[in-house]
Amino acid sequence: MARESWNTRVGFILAAVGSAVGLGNIWRFPWMTAENGGSAFLLVYLLIIVAVGVPGLLGEFVIGRRANRNPVGALASLSGSKRWGYVGLITVVTALSLLSFYSVVGGWIIRYFLGSFTGAYFAQPGAYFEAINFGWEAAGFHVLFLAITGTIVYAGVRRGIEIATKVMMPSIVVLLVGLAAWAVTQPGAGAGLDFYLAFEMAPLRENFFDILLAAAGQALFTLSVGAGTMITYASYIGEDRSLAADGVAIGVTNTFVGVLAGLVVFPLLFAQGIEVGAGGPGALFVSIAGAFSALPGGVILSVGFFGVVTLAALSSSISMLEIPVSYLVDEFGFSRAKATGGLVLVYLVTGTYVALTPGVFDFVAGTLVDLLLTGGLLAFLLFVGWVLGQTAIEEFEMGAGAISRSISHPWLYAVGVVLPLFLLFTLLTGILGVFEVSIDTTWTLVATAILGLVAFVGLRHPESAI
Repeated sequence: MARESWNTRVGFILAAVGSAVGLGNIWRFPWMTAENGGSAFLLVYLLIIVAVGVPGLLGEFVIGRRANRNPVGALASLSGSKRWGYVGLITVVTALSLLSFYSVVGGWIIRYFLGSFTGAYFAQPGAYFEAINFGWEAAGFHVLFLAITGTIVYAGVRRGIEIATKVMMPSIVVLLVGLAAWAVTQPGAGAGLDFYLAFEMAPLRENFFDILLAAAGQALFTLSVGAGTMITYASYIGEDRSLAADGVAIGVTNTFVGVLAGLVVFPLLFAQGIEVGAGGPGALFVSIAGAFSALPGGVILSVGFFGVVTLAALSSSISMLEIPVSYLVDEFGFSRAKATGGLVLVYLVTGTYVALTPGVFDFVAGTLVDLLLTGGLLAFLLFVGWVLGQTAIEEFEMGAGAISRSISHPWLYAVGVVLPLFLLFTLLTGILGVFEVSIDTTWTLVATAILGLVAFVGLRHPESAI
């Protein structure tokens, strides 16, 4: 069976950006920014995007294009070892976890989009969210969102994903720009801009490691790295493309949309005197709904805003479903129709369970996904640096210009040594937090160094470029 490919470079970039943008930027980014010091979090987040996210993104690109396979098949075929294939299975687990909660949130968004036409949630936004967030009604909207996602993925890479994201991504940017331009003119919006953009050192002095870990998790989530999505998407691109150029374009566009979302959310919250960071996973819905209810033209604005969020949610959910679909197609010879249909049935069950169980939702959407993404990217970068080695440099330089080729060796050292140590520290800290173990920074750093050294020695290959 001939493997599909992207019809155009723009189609690939928009699909990858769509995967990265999604609810990570519009739903989770403002929430995390509010809870972690506003502008202080924004600065650390941007630094991690540049220093960790984009280099890690390129690492996944190298694996995907080199193998032309899904993450599981890519690691197994490039290494010649089934054991690395088993490591790749983490991406299937991650995709299952991601879409199981993501489709529930997608159902919330559809509900709010439909409710925006009548202003159904304007009178009591908090009570409205509590009434629709979990239960059988939430499960029903999760099914609707999943059905739309499955239909797009069933259509394939060119006729489904590429066409859909070519429409979605420009629409998201245009609508967000319009909303941001209006939001910053509202009375009291200046305080929101100060909170978001006027850098304050105090939060970093008081909670540096908390902000660092939150920013790292958010950066991985928004760039869609660690889940194998970018390995899957890169497996459909040609050898004449510059991975570095495409990676930078995706990172810049993704970050731009995230910052733009903040320019919508925070001015509106401060304009209405609404407390930022309150409400957990419902913060976007309760806070923004409350803002729209008291603003002129609230119905029209709410339709536009939740229309944007609906498009963003779909642009990410299709990438989450594409990972296990490509795994079944590549490794077991399933037709795209059977793979998509079978997985939709699985997600119907898992998503419904999450929709009926708030405690499970909180764990999966937060702690579990952060740990899986961190562990996944750690494994991918160790593979690039210590298994592919010189082969990774060759793939990185293929189709690249002179500037990109000049940074290939420093990039390999970064993804093979520096970034794995950072991710290992983040992973250890997160695991200790799950078990409520008191975190001693010094001992965690020592443990990170020891485990990193063991990993480097164990993976060392005679032909390694590091």
